[in-house]
Amino acid sequence: MTRTLAVISSFPTVSRSVRVDAVALDLPPLRTMAWRALPRLIEGAVIPTLLFVGLLQLGGRWAAIAGALGWSILVVGTRLALRRPVPTIVLLGVSALALRTALAFAAHSSFVYFLQPTVGTATIGICLILSAMAGRPLVLRLARDFCPLPDDVMAHGHLRRFFLGISVLWGVVELLNASLTLWLLLSQSLGTFVVVRTTMAHTLTIGAIAISVVWFRRVTRPLTAPALATVSA
Repeated sequence: MTRTLAVISSFPTVSRSVRVDAVALDLPPLRTMAWRALPRLIEGAVIPTLLFVGLLQLGGRWAAIAGALGWSILVVGTRLALRRPVPTIVLLGVSALALRTALAFAAHSSFVYFLQPTVGTATIGICLILSAMAGRPLVLRLARDFCPLPDDVMAHGHLRRFFLGISVLWGVVELLNASLTLWLLLSQSLGTFVVVRTTMAHTLTIGAIAISVVWFRRVTRPLTAPALATVSA
């Protein structure tokens, strides 16, 4: 952490103004972040949903489920063919989707296909809330994995409280997502479920991301404009 020391001399005392707790945090504007996320949203949500609904109407539920997996494999294969990097999280997502598809075909149940991620979402939500209650927020670990901030910044008291709060926020969002998804799965047709669930899930996620970014900016604003502490010698 950079500390700037300014010494002002006078008679008979010397005053020293010390600027502390200054950190360099360069976060892109929300508009820039949204623009960068748009292609991924289209690739990972809009096209798969339209493809699923179309195949559901043309070939039934099993054609739609197989088509969703085929699209994911095509996306990864295209990136590999173009020698573009494939994020680890994408590979994990495709692997999980392949497992879901295999289990659904084995059980011959589309309910099993959609129930698996719902249970996973609820489990993540519970873990996030429990980690915050234990004072060891999981979101803090994720932030360290994806955002290379200095250790002394991450250990700042205000930031730790922020990550405790944000863990609770995301835990509630995940539990709400899982609850609404289960209700839709039990009460709606498959086509309606896919469209409404996708829209709902991404609306909740985008809202939580916006709250998280605005909250983080407010918490870190005092750190980017450190105050002067004056002492006399």
